[in-house]
Parts: sequence; C-alpha cells; structure tokens
Amino acid sequence: MKNRTRTLILAGTAAALVASLVAAGPAPAAPAADRAKAASVHGGGTIFFPYSPEDDIRFTVEAESVPWSRPYPAPGPEKGLPTDARGRVTVSHHFKATGFTGTAEAEVDCLVTGGKTATLTAVVKSSNVGWEGKRIGISVQDGERGAPDRLGFSWAVANLDRKPDGTVYEPPVGTCMAPAPFTEVTKGAFKVTPAPLSPLPAP
Repeated sequence: MKNRTRTLILAGTAAALVASLVAAGPAPAAPAADRAKAASVHGGGTIFFPYSPEDDIRFTVEAESVPWSRPYPAPGPEKGLPTDARGRVTVSHHFKATGFTGTAEAEVDCLVTGGKTATLTAVVKSSNVGWEGKRIGISVQDGERGAPDRLGFSWAVANLDRKPDGTVYEPPVGTCMAPAPFTEVTKGAFKVTPAPLSPLPAP
C-alpha cells in the first residue's frame, strides 16, 4: 500500500509539472540578443578516470539547443520542452588489460546550460557493447582561468536504484539528467556556450 501511495504521489507531481508547461501562457520575451543565442557544447577529449587509470577513454560532443522541437503525445507537453536539442555524442573506451575497445554513437535529445557547465542526454544508435536504445547522460564543464575542462557520465559511478526485493539495478536516464563533471579532461577541449531557457511558445 505504501509503494502504491508513493507511486500515486509521484505520478501526481509529474502530471502537475506537465500541466504547468502545457497550460502556462507565454513568458515575457527575452532580449533580442538572448533570443538569437542557442546553447551548445562542442569538442572532444580524453579523460582521466581514477578507477581505470591506464585505459584510454574519449568523448566527442556536438550538441545544440533546439527548443520546443520534440513534441510529446498528450497528456505530455505537446510542444516539447525548452531543453530539446540535437547533435551527436561518441564514446570510446579502450581497455588496456584486454585490448578491447568499446564504442557507442548516440543522438542528442536534451541540453541545458548554467554558466560554463552543461548537462545533456543522448540515445545510443549504434554500439559494440549492447547499448542500442539506451539514453546516456553527459555533463561538461568548460574550464575557465586556466582550469581544466571536466566531464561526467551517467554510468560507472552513478545512477543505481534498489527494487522492493532489494535487487540493485540501473534505472533509465531521464532527459538532461547527468551527474556533476567528476573527471578531468587531459587531452582536447570542450566549449560550452550558455543561453537562458527559451520563452514558452504562444498557445
């Protein structure tokens, strides 16, 4: 009964959020300079992951915000979300111990920025490790004042949950959900172009 009540509460909260996006009137127009600016992340690099210090792990990200471009069927936000995005992410992990290189290419579906930090998600389209159809989350921090760029990802150290029977599993990643950028980029660079959220479209 407790789990059912919790499920109903969560469902009600989600429904209220969706309803607010669908029903709200247009927000005040942003300044012209902001309207012309799209959030984006571009670049590529090798990271240092402390739990695989000898492995070669690389990411490339080409992502651009395209607000209100991915509509959901009712009762979802039929005009999409202000964080809708497009682009591509590639991941390559060469395991020194075995010589195997795991790869994945994914299509970006969400991007949001805050200053020089961005989180984005992408759905895997091709992979040699069985990730097809899986949404992955990436965070990028564009280093300033000589600080290195940083990157985080939704697997390996995050995104676990526990079922009622105690079984631990990896739940799906929601749009734009990613952990903090917890690794350092040791080669290459990423550029984050921040932008405010787009105003609500006219009803």
